[in-house]
Amino acid sequence: MARSLPGFLAQIVAVALICCSFAAAASIFQPISDSHRSAALEIFDRSFGSLEETYEALRTFDVLGLERKPDVGTTACQSVSQTLTSSSSNLKDIFYALKVNEVLKCELDAESVEGIVSTLQTAVGSASSLLEFYHSIGGLILVKDQALKGDLFLADAEGAFRSIKALSQSDGRWRYSSSNPESSTHAAGLALEALAGVISLSSSEIDQSLIGTTKNDILKLFEQAEKYDDGTVYFDEEEIDAHESQGPLTSTWSVVRGITSFAAVTSGNLNLPGEKVLGLAKFFLGVGIPGGAKDFFNQVDSLACLESNRQVLSWNDSLCLIAIPLILSLPATVNSLTRKDALKVKVSTVLGSDAPPLMVKLVRAKDTPAIESQELKFDSENKVHVLETLKKSVDVGKYIFVFEIVFHDPEHKKVYAVESKAEVPIFLTGAVKVGNAEIAVLDSDLGSTETQKNLDFAGENLVSLSANHLQKLRLRFQLTTPLGHPFKPHQAILKLTHGSKVDHIFVVGSTGKQFEIILDFLGLVEKFYYLSGKYEIQLTVGDAVMENSFFKVIGHLDLDLPEAPEKAPRPPVQPVDAYSRFGPKAEIAHIFRAPEKRPPQELSLTFLGLTVLPLLGFIIGLLRLGVNLKNFPSAAAPALFAALFHLGIGAVLLLYVLFWLKLDLFTTLKILGFLGVFLLFVGHRTLSHLASTTSKVKSA
Repeated sequence: MARSLPGFLAQIVAVALICCSFAAAASIFQPISDSHRSAALEIFDRSFGSLEETYEALRTFDVLGLERKPDVGTTACQSVSQTLTSSSSNLKDIFYALKVNEVLKCELDAESVEGIVSTLQTAVGSASSLLEFYHSIGGLILVKDQALKGDLFLADAEGAFRSIKALSQSDGRWRYSSSNPESSTHAAGLALEALAGVISLSSSEIDQSLIGTTKNDILKLFEQAEKYDDGTVYFDEEEIDAHESQGPLTSTWSVVRGITSFAAVTSGNLNLPGEKVLGLAKFFLGVGIPGGAKDFFNQVDSLACLESNRQVLSWNDSLCLIAIPLILSLPATVNSLTRKDALKVKVSTVLGSDAPPLMVKLVRAKDTPAIESQELKFDSENKVHVLETLKKSVDVGKYIFVFEIVFHDPEHKKVYAVESKAEVPIFLTGAVKVGNAEIAVLDSDLGSTETQKNLDFAGENLVSLSANHLQKLRLRFQLTTPLGHPFKPHQAILKLTHGSKVDHIFVVGSTGKQFEIILDFLGLVEKFYYLSGKYEIQLTVGDAVMENSFFKVIGHLDLDLPEAPEKAPRPPVQPVDAYSRFGPKAEIAHIFRAPEKRPPQELSLTFLGLTVLPLLGFIIGLLRLGVNLKNFPSAAAPALFAALFHLGIGAVLLLYVLFWLKLDLFTTLKILGFLGVFLLFVGHRTLSHLASTTSKVKSA
């Protein structure tokens, strides 16, 4: 059996697959999924500092269908009530208090609502900046939508419309105020949303020329949008004042809210191409899962605005509509298929809701092997389109599957934005047959075959060859696909490894239907460093679509090369294995030398007795001299010092015995030093007492 891909072959094939996966990922976008819901629970799992943060969390939870904590509603409603009844609340606080109330439906006092409406209407009349218009008009729209007050209109709606429109610029951007000459994309989105609110609050029809001019501003604004090659569209902010500058995610969110709000309240057609709307959806889906709460809200809210824009486009064109984006998605792990696998694709909205049944076709792509157009079957139970089997004429290889989406919904008359064709690179894999494999040693002069052996890659038989520097080595084999077509893999490599671990790698070339390589050893002696001996022969064949890629030792070659000349190149130094260098070493078993031959035990005991004799002679001599204890001090203190002196002498004698039996010289000297100081002190006191006593006796 062939072994699995190791070493460099595995790396080569892995890199090829990864690159293809990235290519596929660049054009495939996945809608909002459970991973976003899990991330939302982590990002917003904390107390909310302001009403703006509270609204963003509540809005995100509602869009994703998540349950919020029970105590959040009670706390938030208290903040809403306090803000709407406080005389010191600014327009922004009132605006977000009404936004929170839109989600929670808190119980509000009728008098406080009347006061808020009066405050907001006054603010609209005296507004001098775009943010004042945005918060005051937005607050009135929220009051109207929540039916907190009936018959709510602006006194001079067209005047407010003209005041906001006066801040627009020729490129579709808006200014925040008349005193600020810098234009902003983020401000454009706020202005469009404010204008939509003015139209909703108007008791009479707004001048259509103003609305038409605003629609042209929207088209000009989209001309300023950034675009990637895959169709992604987004809005970037120019560098202006630090407090006004916004990032691409926030700016694009503002524009999406603005155009969807404006389209919902105006008649006629925006003439906004569907691919632009789909490009906006791709931008928000392409950022993945944002890490910050603000960016997370901007992403989810924008996608919800694009998907919830479900107004009916009647045949007389009475309503303006933004197309709803649809996303074609494949399983994240799909980049290869076998002939037995079924390919499943799903068409859904940006928030993951199921789209109505569509017709999805697999068509032939340019510059790829031919695949006839196939219609995918719709699985109504799982809401996916399935490609069950490929045509029998489809062989292994790399293909670009082109999915063509055809939508028709005469019942609901909804307008959807879809890619006409979505291209996905996919590998169709299979088992490649290896046949007619042989290895031979050729005579260099005549070209005749001296030794030839057939190779069986399915077995474990190893060939054994021998050659000299005047001969050649030839390797041949054929690769065919399951349908019998010649197959050319990514890698076909022959490797010769000397016993000294020096490798020599050669690429096996293709001559059409056959792979062949001839090694002329006469021209390779320097490359082989004149190293004679046994070489291991390894063959590596691998490809991303080849299910049976292999790395196999096929045999050994005994190569006889001439002696190396004096200036011949030397083999490279082989790298040292870090494990063998820094790993655990082998255990050292130490054997002590045999003990020296000792004298007989009787001789040792005799010698011991002879060494004790002087001590016995000393004791006998003391007794003969009449040693007695008459001169031992009788007073308490001198007697104590005398006793300690004799005990010290005994301790020294005991130390000598311990030194002989157990202690080493350094330990003995340390202890003897302490005992010497002790004996010096007590001996001096004892001898001083004896000298004093003797002098007294003599004087008496």
